[in-house]
Amino acid sequence: QVQLVESGGGLVQPGGSLRLSCGASGLPFSSYAMSWYRQAPGKARELVAGIASAGGRTNYADSVKGRFTISRDNAKNTMYLQMNSLKPEDTAVYLCNARWGLLYDYWGQGTQVTVSS
Repeated sequence: QVQLVESGGGLVQPGGSLRLSCGASGLPFSSYAMSWYRQAPGKARELVAGIASAGGRTNYADSVKGRFTISRDNAKNTMYLQMNSLKPEDTAVYLCNARWGLLYDYWGQGTQVTVSS
């Protein structure tokens, strides 16, 4: 059974930092492309950042470039999202996604990030 478990969310002031983690089990983690998405109330789910299976290639939404960094540790079956210079508009539920080809696509339950003073 595949499980993706996010952690590290919380309440932070504007300009602050958080580090999200996504722990994976039940799948060959190093073979999967991994991504972070987010969904704010009343808005569509959007891609925040993605990282290739081997970790060499990354991509970011324009809104987070230069502030967020995605990484992964295949030995620990874990993906991370370092979020710096947080803004109120970053407030959302952040979800972990694992994808292999077109057939295998898994989601975590999400972790809430709230940026507010």
